[in-house]
Amino acid sequence: MPSETSNTARGGVLAAVAAYTMWGFFPLYFILLRNVSSFELLADRILFAVPLGAAIVLLRGQSKEVRAGFSDRRVLLALGVSSVFIAINWLVYIIAVQGGHIFQASLGYYINPLIYVLVGVAVLGERLRMGQTAAVALAAIGVLVLTVYGGEFPVVSLTLAISFTIYGYVRKKAAIGAMPGLFIETVLLAPLAALALWWMVATGDTAIESGDAGLLALLAFAGPATVVPLLFFAMAARRLPLATLGFLQFIGPTIQFLVGLWDGEDFTFAHQICFGFIWVAASIFAWDAWTHRSRAPRVPRARAAAAK
Repeated sequence: MPSETSNTARGGVLAAVAAYTMWGFFPLYFILLRNVSSFELLADRILFAVPLGAAIVLLRGQSKEVRAGFSDRRVLLALGVSSVFIAINWLVYIIAVQGGHIFQASLGYYINPLIYVLVGVAVLGERLRMGQTAAVALAAIGVLVLTVYGGEFPVVSLTLAISFTIYGYVRKKAAIGAMPGLFIETVLLAPLAALALWWMVATGDTAIESGDAGLLALLAFAGPATVVPLLFFAMAARRLPLATLGFLQFIGPTIQFLVGLWDGEDFTFAHQICFGFIWVAASIFAWDAWTHRSRAPRVPRARAAAAK
């Protein structure tokens, strides 16, 4: 029979695959809503996520953990920080997709696993292996080519990669479950979102006032579209090491890249060179993570249970 440790890891992998697949197709949602303000979409994502999150918390019997999270200053501070960075990530991503920069968004999430590795070096004192060093160097060359030859400094890509890395790191350290933590994050963001939406309504610049049933349904879908993949990611982040999360994350940007091609975005020669370097870097990174994991010694069952 599989041990609790292997079951936990398997569940983490399945959760990560589900999250990254949904995020991969996420640009299609914002393409449908290109006539809606990015700031309104961000506010809708947050506000529609709150009641859905509350329902899930109640159904799962996690109200006590939510109350504990609000009463623990360290947890609340961590979730306050993570909520800021996920809001930045959401806004930049929406702007990028609506502005026809899906390749930049895809590039950001290809770079993200490498940023995870650099965080491990800078914060946790880890040392880069040869494969990781090569992957980081190739990715840096790809970004440099796009910047110098293509004349396009990837601000969007780097912002998405760095903000989501910080979010994942902070959430991994916060002593709270996936759904309770996510619910508290959206509750913390909700007052600002409500204030922003009120101001947009007051100035007559919102799609939500149109009364169109189809559009309102799409805007309401922002709730589950936000909560479900992020819940899966939070579950994965608490069950898997950052290296494994980084390995699986290549699912998302690959699907996003294909969506960008489908959407007719201009795939310039500079983009081709940049993505070529990034794809080679991703392959080396994945191979290094796989070989390193296969050589790692198995953790004894008793020790694994204690660590959990």
